[in-house]
Amino acid sequence: MSIEAKKLIDELTEKLNYYSNKYYMDDSPEISDYEYDMLQRQLKDLELKYPQYAHKNSPTVRVGGGVEERLFTPVAHRVKMESLQDAFSFDELRAFDKRIADEVTPIYSVEPKIDGLSVLLEYENGEFVRGSTRGDGEIGEDVTANLLTVDDIPKTIDFKGVLEVRGEVYMSHKRFLELVERQENEGVAPAKNPRNAAAGSLRQKNPKITAERKLSSFIFNVQYIEGKELETHIQSLDFLKSLGFSVLPFYHKAKGIEQAINIINQIGQNRGQLAFDIDGAVIKLDNLGQRDLFGSTAKFPKWAIAYKYPPEEKPTKLLGVEINVGRTGALTPTAVFEPVSLAGTTVSRAVLHNEDFIKEKDIRIGDTIIVRKAGDIIPEVIGVAEHGDGAEPFKMPQSCPSCGATVYREEGEAVIRCTNAQCPAQMARHLIHFASRDAMDIEGLGPAVVTLLLENDLVEHPYDLYTLRLEQLSGLERMGEKSAENLLKAIQKSKDNDLYRLIFGLGIRHIGAKAAKLVADKLQNMDAILTASVEDFMAIDGFGEIMAKSLYDFLSLPQSRALIERFSELGLNMQSKTVITDTRFEGLTFVLTGTLPTYKRSEAAAIIEGFGGKTASSVSKKTSYVLAGEEAGSKLDKANSLGVPVISEQEFNEMIK
Repeated sequence: MSIEAKKLIDELTEKLNYYSNKYYMDDSPEISDYEYDMLQRQLKDLELKYPQYAHKNSPTVRVGGGVEERLFTPVAHRVKMESLQDAFSFDELRAFDKRIADEVTPIYSVEPKIDGLSVLLEYENGEFVRGSTRGDGEIGEDVTANLLTVDDIPKTIDFKGVLEVRGEVYMSHKRFLELVERQENEGVAPAKNPRNAAAGSLRQKNPKITAERKLSSFIFNVQYIEGKELETHIQSLDFLKSLGFSVLPFYHKAKGIEQAINIINQIGQNRGQLAFDIDGAVIKLDNLGQRDLFGSTAKFPKWAIAYKYPPEEKPTKLLGVEINVGRTGALTPTAVFEPVSLAGTTVSRAVLHNEDFIKEKDIRIGDTIIVRKAGDIIPEVIGVAEHGDGAEPFKMPQSCPSCGATVYREEGEAVIRCTNAQCPAQMARHLIHFASRDAMDIEGLGPAVVTLLLENDLVEHPYDLYTLRLEQLSGLERMGEKSAENLLKAIQKSKDNDLYRLIFGLGIRHIGAKAAKLVADKLQNMDAILTASVEDFMAIDGFGEIMAKSLYDFLSLPQSRALIERFSELGLNMQSKTVITDTRFEGLTFVLTGTLPTYKRSEAAAIIEGFGGKTASSVSKKTSYVLAGEEAGSKLDKANSLGVPVISEQEFNEMIK
């Protein structure tokens, strides 16, 4: 049994580390929070039983998260930003209380556990001076510029001492649903839940994007303070509220664990009415002095515990399956079921993803299905409780429900697509994608305006945008003369965009913004791209066979060439604006880490790309050089262990002379 236990501990550790990295570093979770918690609980139980097999850096004793040094400057926290011990039953809360009550007569604070991204805000002499993510608890990421765009974070406070506060940056349900709708219209994979949408919005380099996402914050703890004595946690929250911080919307004092449990039940009953996500409730010793008696483990304080609410799942009857056609022609099935109340709202629809998902779950019309809300927001079907009498397996259609064209499924893919590039259902999403920020970046041409143009038969193809006239637009509903003028200016301005934006805007399968830039920078102009072969595309560093073939096949179509020719006739730029001064770095990959003496990382990366090289975010055996500055961290260690050459900024300057 001990050999099996060791094997299981190793497997669970590897799985949890992988899922943790996807959640904290990539902001792209692959399993639900509940599933992750259950895996971690299983590992913890095994480690208690077989401590000799526990990994030194096990996810059960390590705070999840880290620092993406390519994007952010590391920040060392003065006070460790700890995680919380989780409980999944009230008996576990009572056991926690017994340990506390053996030492002190406890008075607890009880508050909701906001599901967002944990941040630290630092103030000196009344000014907000720095903000950072939690990272691994000891080292976080400097995201000051992005936090300055969060409206409810005060930039000045009426307190002149040193103050560090901890809180959660989150995305409200309303903003999240708006984001998902916009992403779906633009043909972008939608965010999976509000927490990861908030994290992805904050952990990126462009403050403008953060500002557009309209994030919010709740502050829940004083981490460090000079110039004022605080005795209790609730007193500290009242103090923070008086300074203008957006503190937790409700927090309660509880005399004993049973009163605390009653409050947790009340919070749970009302969580569906909240405008934001919570994934639990937190019990803390209120007296700050008493906390010192208990201290902390390597991962969490011993004076606090988080109760996690179980996911709400309900049965309902599947009435039918609707098929929606996306920008790329993908046919997406949507379940339509008898309305059911989940997490405070009534839902009657849920995406079924693809044909394989339906077959795997054996979903049939008339079945009793089990539904829940992923992240308490997006409804999802998790399985079948019972097949309906005489229910037949659902089959995807053989023709497009929008235009009637035949559909196909490529080998190795789960998606079924319409073969008609001019399918009306695809055109709206294609236009929205064409105008999106990473493509032609046409300000003011959002989903509502695209719909308006299509409904009035003003556009059929993206190139029709460049023939629009003021008199056509100004008479449209909700489109005044000033709005029409601004839109036409934005459309004309987009003609001068870099070539890669046009390539990405064409909506070619497997060709994202990065791939579009690679091909534009390498071949420099549209004529060279149109005459390139599959092998030419595959020779581009960063291109694979699937990408190369997809690009070649698209450009081989007569309608694609006609589209590009029309764009050229209308005056759109067909040249790359990336100037390759020489190719001395061609075939070389650089990883940048630490703080460079004079260059910003973006500046150094631009120089590398200007010499034909490329940059990467992680060190591997394929890395050519690591350009290291101060506080280089783990990437420097990995480079040394792999024997990858490490260069300083001075050596880099010698290389580019």
